[in-house]
Amino acid sequence: MTERADSLPALQRIQALPSWILGRAATRGRGLVAAAIAHEGAKMWHHAVLAAVSEYGPLAQADLGRRISLDPKDLVGVLNDLQADGYVVREPDPRDRRKNAVTVTSEGEAMLARCAAAAERANDELLAPLGAAEREQLMALLRRIGAEELD
Repeated sequence: MTERADSLPALQRIQALPSWILGRAATRGRGLVAAAIAHEGAKMWHHAVLAAVSEYGPLAQADLGRRISLDPKDLVGVLNDLQADGYVVREPDPRDRRKNAVTVTSEGEAMLARCAAAAERANDELLAPLGAAEREQLMALLRRIGAEELD
């Protein structure tokens, strides 16, 4: 920490930390995305589950939960919502009839596309103060400092 930061009052010192500023930016970004996809009638986990099932499905429900790090009890609720809306179907897994396989429907793919577009618009709003080169630089820096967690 610099001498200048060391001389700040305690709360301002915390608020000057990169981790604090990154956390605030992340909170704002999540809020913008959540609001944007809410206009589509979805929640953040709905979007994540649809994306995972679209990319990896048909997928056993247990594998889906592990892949996106969502507690099985919470996943059941999300899948119930998505199935009630016609976005996914759960059927016995042909490889193991004791398990359910989750598949995205054409309506689910359409919802996923709407949510993805809404999330992109929200991220554009988040990064609006930055120019194109600054956005690229920010993304490169965030990937570098976030790389350890991705491994």
